[in-house]
Amino acid sequence: MAGQDGGVQQPTPLRRVPVQRRSAQRLARILDACAEELEEGGYEGLSTRAVAGRAGVPIGSVYRFFPHKRAMAEALAGRNLDAYADRITARLAAPDAPGGWRGAMDVVVDEYLAMKRTVPGFALVEFTVPAPRDSRQANHAVADRLLGLLAGPLALGAADERLRTAFLVGVEAADSLLQLAFRVSPEGDPLIVTETKELLRSYLARYLDE
Repeated sequence: MAGQDGGVQQPTPLRRVPVQRRSAQRLARILDACAEELEEGGYEGLSTRAVAGRAGVPIGSVYRFFPHKRAMAEALAGRNLDAYADRITARLAAPDAPGGWRGAMDVVVDEYLAMKRTVPGFALVEFTVPAPRDSRQANHAVADRLLGLLAGPLALGAADERLRTAFLVGVEAADSLLQLAFRVSPEGDPLIVTETKELLRSYLARYLDE
């Protein structure tokens, strides 16, 4: 089902969606703790008990939201995607925002890099859990979310299947290249980042310059 931004809404991994502020704050603490545990011990070392301890909540509170660690990591991935979309939206709405679709694509790459470098746990859980990786459906969600975000500012057709496919191909290509950039250098090799931006501009020009 399409969301308001034109993206595809993914099934929630939550057993219970918080409705009260206190419950929402507890969930946020659990996900913060999950990210910190991932940063320190990786996905294999992640456990609901360790997250509960770090978050300062009873383990029953964790199980109230999540049946297992994978669901918890999936919720963190979903929060990451929401945060990524918010960062892009804020940058494009800023007075000094770059103009045109090429500038918007630079923002898309730059905000991903910023999260990769600064957000706890993001290196392991970006927009999907690391193991098992399924069939990389997260990139479909990312591509649809980006198209939904950019459709208004760039006057694009969010329902255009050809354009949706082009965004998916662009996301897949950028994902692979930026993963390479971080394998070459812990901060993301700047030459590979530059080439990634050039590739996106060259590929998407045939669709967005029309």
